[in-house]
Amino acid sequence: MRDLDETDMEILQLLLSNARRPYSEIAETVGLSAPAVSDRVARLEEAGVINRFTLDVDRSQLRSGIPVLVTIEPGTDDPAALRTSLLETDAVEHVFTTAEADLVVFARVPDNDIAGWLADAVDMDNVADFEVELLATAAWSPDLGGTEFALSCAQCGNTVDSEGTAARIDDSLYQFCCPSCEARFEEKYAELQEGAD
Repeated sequence: MRDLDETDMEILQLLLSNARRPYSEIAETVGLSAPAVSDRVARLEEAGVINRFTLDVDRSQLRSGIPVLVTIEPGTDDPAALRTSLLETDAVEHVFTTAEADLVVFARVPDNDIAGWLADAVDMDNVADFEVELLATAAWSPDLGGTEFALSCAQCGNTVDSEGTAARIDDSLYQFCCPSCEARFEEKYAELQEGAD
């Protein structure tokens, strides 16, 4: 595995601003050939840095709705089911989990009855409390400024550097800081698979 560099960051920034940008245009900007850019993008996908290319739709242009920010305190220790229910709701655009395990939801609610909408969207037994803020506007501006690549080892959590390894297990790519972490992870994974069978 090769270290990720400033050219990779520049390619990512260009793709963030326009994911449909031709590789030839990116190549001209970063000083590489189009095939070299294609190879780098493929490597970033393989490393899990790029998960998918997607479309950012301005939903305010497609449907009405009141933009709100809802902070939800889950009533259970595991907010995963609540998060999943929210993400399946058409009005919800983003769900964030805070360090305190609260969920912060950006949604465009169809009418003024936000409590009713929330009760229809999720099991209220899983909600301890919630607060609503009405938003005047909402904008999304992804940027990589000030970030560094920091792949984490799937086994120990340490940063993966040029000495690291990667392994594909059951169609998922995992990064490891060293071969011993990779071996421990694969052993543990095999044990869990045997226990599940």
